Amino acid sequence: MKRIFFLALTLAFISCKDDKKAEETTAEKTETIAPISDATAENAVIYEANIRQYSPEGTFNAFTKDIPELKKLGVKVIWLMPIYPISMKNRKATGDLSVEDIKDPKKKAKYLGSAYAISDYTAINPDYGTKEDFRNLVKTAHENGMYVILDWVANHTGWDHKWITEHPEYYHKNAKGEVTDPLNPETGKSWGWTDVAHLNYASKELHEAMKNEMLYWVKNENIDGFRCDVADNVPAEFWQKTIPELKKVKPVFMLMESNKNYLLKDGLFDMGYGWEAHHVMNDINKGTKTVKDLDNVIAKIGKEYEKNDFFMNFTSNHDENSWNGTEYERMGDGVEAFTALTYLLPGMPLIYTGQEYDLNRRLKFFEKDSIPKAKTKMFSIYEKLGALKNSNIALNGGKNAASYKRLATSADTNILAFERGKENEKVFFIGNLSKKDQEFTAPVEGTYTNYMTGEKVTLAKDQKFNFKPWQYYILVK
Repeated sequence: MKRIFFLALTLAFISCKDDKKAEETTAEKTETIAPISDATAENAVIYEANIRQYSPEGTFNAFTKDIPELKKLGVKVIWLMPIYPISMKNRKATGDLSVEDIKDPKKKAKYLGSAYAISDYTAINPDYGTKEDFRNLVKTAHENGMYVILDWVANHTGWDHKWITEHPEYYHKNAKGEVTDPLNPETGKSWGWTDVAHLNYASKELHEAMKNEMLYWVKNENIDGFRCDVADNVPAEFWQKTIPELKKVKPVFMLMESNKNYLLKDGLFDMGYGWEAHHVMNDINKGTKTVKDLDNVIAKIGKEYEKNDFFMNFTSNHDENSWNGTEYERMGDGVEAFTALTYLLPGMPLIYTGQEYDLNRRLKFFEKDSIPKAKTKMFSIYEKLGALKNSNIALNGGKNAASYKRLATSADTNILAFERGKENEKVFFIGNLSKKDQEFTAPVEGTYTNYMTGEKVTLAKDQKFNFKPWQYYILVK
């Protein structure tokens, strides 16, 4: 009898091994995309997906079916805003009110809270679908030549996270020993993020626990990297320990919500936020800054950062849209010209959910909303810019970026002209970044195609240009 039992057990073990081999073989056969690499970032467009607001359904499945549409825009990296369950305790209803301040059950139910108040790092928000739905999203993205990175919030958790009761030592506490929301270290006062509890990396056990939560997604769900929220509020020591461990599993792309140069060193983060250029673009439209200030930002990057450091260029993102206004509020009639700049300057351009559909209102942050889906003006503009970014090495913008050469014009306060070049390819940008007509000369000669219109343009030496407000050329051979 014992022999029969042992034989059955042995056969079962062999069968399990065979099944495992079959699964591994299937996984190898079905993988449709090469690992992410530095080369990927050179000509990539990144798309920030707000799953809740992308569709009336607000689900993974509704987003997944549109992934081929994103491919038309040249998107190579999809950044998913947090996809995890959201804490109920202290859940935000508005910037000032918690759901606990609202008595009417119907009103209370409509407030879904901030996606950045996470109750479980390795689970899926059921409002968005199931883990199988998420896996299908990743698989579909890979089949369409796109990588998927997850938004990661290492600085704080929601108040329902199990660590608050199981590991209170992971959190900052006040003089009474109570866990606190993030406080301004200079004043000791709250930043207003009352729906989250502030993690304290003085606990070395927290380093290990958080690293393991990140590893889960790389090992088990085949994701391709992370966008790390308020990355410089987390000690560099954590990233120095964790990022190499992630990269041992597979190559990952790391985007930080920061522009601190120390986090770009030694193979840590691959890309930072181009905050300074973004703010200058807003201010140029306001009339408080000029092209000279943008020149200064580019010069500063050249001095303070290493040659292979690069940034994400954007006219909007979830924070800008909801809290500071749409690009149309901040950039006025300059939106198209500034959008073109995010593709032409060194770096990687970002499209935020709805920008491709001319979204011209602020999306709600704590409750359900939805973007328009009509293709009017901007979809075709993003499509053209994406095709140029993907295909012309003169716009490479990553660790091995094409050169950037500022061209002096006769009106440099308002006119931005520059040349991008790599190997035998060149692309020129000439733009009037002002609200007034500009007459000027620029040192560009020869016959080119005005890329956005398809028209031939022949330029002579010392030729005078007459540009209307926000008019721009992208010139290619």
